[in-house]
Amino acid sequence: MYGLLFRLVFVRLDPEQAHHRAFALIRLAARIPVLRGVIRSVLSIPDSGRVRVLGRTFPSAFGVAAGFDKDAVGVPGLTMLGFGFVEIGTVTAEPQPGNEPPRLWRMVDQQALRNRMGFNNQGSVAVARTLAKLRSTPSGRAAVVGVNIGKTKVTPVEDAAADYATSAERLAPYADYLVVNVSSPNTPGLRDLQSVASLRPVLEATRAAADRATAAAGRSRVPLLVKIAPDLADEDVDAVADLALELGLDGVVAVNTTIAHDLGPGGFSGPPLLDRGLAVVRRLRDRLGPDPVIIGVGGISTGADARAYREAGATLVQGYTGFIYRGPFWAARIARELAA
Repeated sequence: MYGLLFRLVFVRLDPEQAHHRAFALIRLAARIPVLRGVIRSVLSIPDSGRVRVLGRTFPSAFGVAAGFDKDAVGVPGLTMLGFGFVEIGTVTAEPQPGNEPPRLWRMVDQQALRNRMGFNNQGSVAVARTLAKLRSTPSGRAAVVGVNIGKTKVTPVEDAAADYATSAERLAPYADYLVVNVSSPNTPGLRDLQSVASLRPVLEATRAAADRATAAAGRSRVPLLVKIAPDLADEDVDAVADLALELGLDGVVAVNTTIAHDLGPGGFSGPPLLDRGLAVVRRLRDRLGPDPVIIGVGGISTGADARAYREAGATLVQGYTGFIYRGPFWAARIARELAA
């Protein structure tokens, strides 16, 4: 049914507008108690799917990747649909509109997307207020929410560490984990921060700021991860893994969108990314050993894809593009397959 609706309706809409309309419907359904209860019961995940990691019990190992809910406005709706956790963002220290549209394109024949969104979001102050409101309710405190942070576009690269620290200090008290995103291709100079020399001060400043904020809020230390690109050379993947071990990071998110395409500016996501994503996760697990968390993301369309990430060494897995093409029951199907 969803496939027919997608082909007849959604594919005729501008991709970004279709996203906004669909997301609005998800949020609306979550605000209607009876409807929310029915959907939750239909899409419930068995208890066998729970995963204890990063100091929290995740209802499922399958979550929604950063980029879908940039401003933390739809967490109840996304968990209602069967996602075990929601990674919100990417959030920047200051609000910004992102790049000029058009900035999102469908590659329907490959069930893929190309985007050059540019970290459009309301900024860390506004998102912190939204998260505080979410965490003020029992259901909001029960939701597992990761917070993905990035560099404000107008911030010079040499000031990146302070920029990330600002976001971390504002958002860490509400996060179940923080992700330092240095791998989006849509902010000029951002991927240069993946070099170890540039990445070290960013991670150190973010860790210190998060610790200050959680201590002041009377909260325990928030786990910190870094998100990397699929386009890193293998030796650079190893170098990031070594730095993560040296600094005591809690894990790595692999991978972001790829620029290895000839379709125009922006990052490519969807099934063509699967093989490289799996390869990076295997390499990270070999380098990191058994303990640090790896969140595998990139190209997941089916339960088999999600299982492949787990078998490659991922502790948790995430999806986004598959949600666009497979519809509202997609997350619950994959979560149940992982539980089984």
